[in-house]
Amino acid sequence: MERSGPPVRPSGLLAAFSAALLAAGALVATAPAAGAADSELARNGGFESGLTGWTCSGGSGAVVSTPVHGGTSALKATPAGSDNARCSQTVSVKPGSTYTLSAWVQGSYVYLGASGTGTTDVSTWTQAAGAYQKLTTSFTTGPSTTSVTVYTHGWYGTPAYYADDLSLTGPGGDPVTLPAVPAGLKAGTATATTVPLSWNASSGATGYRVYRSGTKILDTTGTSATVAGLTASTAYSFQVSAVNDAGESAKSSAVNVTTATGGGGGGTDAGLPAHALVGYLHSSFANGSGYTRMADVPASWDVINLAFGEPTSVTSGDIRFSLCPVAECPNVESEAEFKAAIKAKQAAGKKVLISIGGQNGQVQLATTAARDTFVTSVSKIIDTYGLDGLDIDFEGHSLSLATGDTDFRSPTTPVIVNLISAVKSLKAKYGDDFVLTMAPETFFVQLGYQYYGSGPWGGQDPRAGAYLPVIHALRDDLTLLHVQDYNSGSIMGLDNQYHSMGGADFHIAMTDMLLTGFPVAGDQTKVFPALRPEQVAFGLPASTQAGNGHTSPAEVTKALNCLTKKTDCGSYQTHGTWSGLRGLMTWSINWDRFNNWEFSKNFDAYFGG
Repeated sequence: MERSGPPVRPSGLLAAFSAALLAAGALVATAPAAGAADSELARNGGFESGLTGWTCSGGSGAVVSTPVHGGTSALKATPAGSDNARCSQTVSVKPGSTYTLSAWVQGSYVYLGASGTGTTDVSTWTQAAGAYQKLTTSFTTGPSTTSVTVYTHGWYGTPAYYADDLSLTGPGGDPVTLPAVPAGLKAGTATATTVPLSWNASSGATGYRVYRSGTKILDTTGTSATVAGLTASTAYSFQVSAVNDAGESAKSSAVNVTTATGGGGGGTDAGLPAHALVGYLHSSFANGSGYTRMADVPASWDVINLAFGEPTSVTSGDIRFSLCPVAECPNVESEAEFKAAIKAKQAAGKKVLISIGGQNGQVQLATTAARDTFVTSVSKIIDTYGLDGLDIDFEGHSLSLATGDTDFRSPTTPVIVNLISAVKSLKAKYGDDFVLTMAPETFFVQLGYQYYGSGPWGGQDPRAGAYLPVIHALRDDLTLLHVQDYNSGSIMGLDNQYHSMGGADFHIAMTDMLLTGFPVAGDQTKVFPALRPEQVAFGLPASTQAGNGHTSPAEVTKALNCLTKKTDCGSYQTHGTWSGLRGLMTWSINWDRFNNWEFSKNFDAYFGG
C-alpha cells in the first residue's frame, strides 16, 4: 500500500500530535545555546561501536557503512507493522537543567525526541530528507528528573530511515551502575521451531538481551521472549543479560532446551493420507462452473467440503444447509442419493465436511446464546448427513477484534471467544476422529505479522490477524489449515518484503510463515508458534474463473518443490524443509471440473496419486 505521508489516525489524536509537533518546533526556535560546562552525554551517538548503548524495537535497527554523515557507520532502522523502529538510550541528567538534542537523519518521516524529561517531552521531525538533514530540539528537566530517554523513530509502513551523529549536550548526571545479572531464566514448553523464555527482573535494568549459544538474537524491554525460527529436534542453549545506560551485565546461567519433533504440536491426523487434496463442492448453489454430484467427484479428492452451511442471520448462530434447488441445479441428486454417495466416499477413505460461512455467509457469535445455537445446529447437519467434521470458512466481517484485545494468546472479543468455545464443544462431542479444518484469508492470518486488530492506538482494520487467536486456541484440535492464497493483496513475508499472489513466490512466503511462526505485529514477546507441516496445506483457485491469483501448474510445482525439497525457491529463503507438508486446497472441485481437472491432475502427478 502506497502512502504519501503517515497513516491517518483518529482526528483527536492527530490534532494533539500536530500540536505537539508545533510545540516542539517552537522549542527549536527558542533553544538556548549549551553552556561552557556542558558535556556530550549520548553514548555511541555516531554508531561507530555498532548498536552498543542503543535498544531498537522489534530488532528493527542495524548499523551500516553507507550512507553515513560522519565517521564510518550510521544507524539504519526499518519500521514494520505497528513497530515504528524506535531506537533509544537512557541518559543520566541533572534536575532543573537545560539540554540540547540533535541528530543527522535521512529518510521519510524521521523523528528525534526525548521522553521522561519531567517537564514537557519534546520531539521534532522531517517529512522527507533525501540527504542527511540536521534535527535539533531542547528541553529542561524537572526538579527531580535524573534520567531521560532520547530516541529516533520512523513512521508505520514507511521505508527504512538513517540516523548518525546523535548528540545530547548539557550537565552530566550522577553515574549509572551496571544492572544486576538476570536470575531465574527458564524455558516454557518448546515447539519444533519456538522456545518461550522468561526471567526475573534485574535491578536497574532498562532492557534485556537474549543470547543463543553465545550469539545475541534479540533485545526486549520485558522479562519474557519467544525465540522463533529454530530447527526441530535440536538442542539449544540460551542466556540473557540486562542493559542500561551504563552498559550490559554479565550473561545469566544458561538454560538448555531441545525443540520438539515435527511442528508446533497439537492437531489430529484424523486418518488423512500423507498428502491430501482438499476441495470445495458447490452443493447448495450453482454458478458458472455447473453442479457436480457427490457421486461424480473423482477419487483424487481426499477431503470434500460441502459449500456452504449459512446462518439464518448474521448473529443468530443458527446454521442451515440444504441441497441446491432443482430450479437452480436441474441435475441435483436426491437427499437419499446424496447421503449414499457420502457413505461411499467415506468407505473409500475420503472425508466429507460441512463448510460454514463462505463469501456470503457472515457468522458472528456475539453472544453465548448464539454460540450454543451454533453448536446445536452444526451438530444437526453433521448427524443428518453423517459427516466427518467441520470446515470454518469465516470471511468478510465474521471475525474482528475489539479495541484493546491485543494478545492473540488470551483473546477477549466475544465473537472470537465464543467461536473457540463452540468448536471445542463440537470436538468434545465427536471425539478424536472429528476432522477440523480452516480456510481463512491471508488478511486474517499472515497480515498479523504486521498488523493485529485495531492496533495500539486504534484506527487499523480490526479484522487484521483476527483468525490467529482462533487457530492458536484450537491448534491441539486442528487437523488442517489451508489459507486462501488468492483474492489477496500483497502481504509482507518473514523477509520483510511484500509478496503478491499468482506465482510460486507467494505460496512459498505465506506457507513459510505458518511453518516457522512469527512475531505478531512485530512484537517479539508475542510469537505465533509454528504449526506442524502435517497441519498445513495452501489454497489456490482451480481456474482463472474461480478467483484472483490463479497459479499455473508449473508455478504450483515450484512452490511444492521449495517447501518440501528446498529447490526452485527463487529469491526467497525458507526457514526449513517440510517433506510432511499435507498438500493443497482449491476453490473448487466444480471449477476444476470446468477446467478439465487441471488442478487435481497436477496434484496427482506430483504426489503420485
